[in-house]
Amino acid sequence: MSAALHLAKPDDLPRLQALVARLHADEGIEQTDEARAAALMPLLEGSPHGAAYLVGPRKGPVGYIIISFGYSVKMGGIDSFIDEFYIRENVRGRGMGGEVLRALMPALADYGVKALNLEVGRDNLNAKRLYSRLGFAAREKYHLMTRRL
Repeated sequence: MSAALHLAKPDDLPRLQALVARLHADEGIEQTDEARAAALMPLLEGSPHGAAYLVGPRKGPVGYIIISFGYSVKMGGIDSFIDEFYIRENVRGRGMGGEVLRALMPALADYGVKALNLEVGRDNLNAKRLYSRLGFAAREKYHLMTRRL
């Protein structure tokens, strides 16, 4: 199975929303379908703040990745954050996650992105191994903190 990436467009909302709902269920994230659609639609309509990609065949995707964009003086300019990354459980372990990131990172660099950030669950050893193999490392002096507004 190919890990081809397709930039998601508005007509991809039903397929993307179903995948996002699966990840949210797995992670215990509570969100209504309406709130999920409202959060996704700006990305599908071309918001400069992020992008959503479907993984695999466009009409039958097996996953997705959402990237958000920001700016960091200490990173040298535009930075990005993997907001969500999901591959269906029945196709995990086939190298698709690495294939997605190896394709996406040079494309982001070509766009001018200087750094790609992510957060990973402390107990998610498979994801940690994948990210480490691809050159991601914990930033020793920093700890991600969040406050909802």
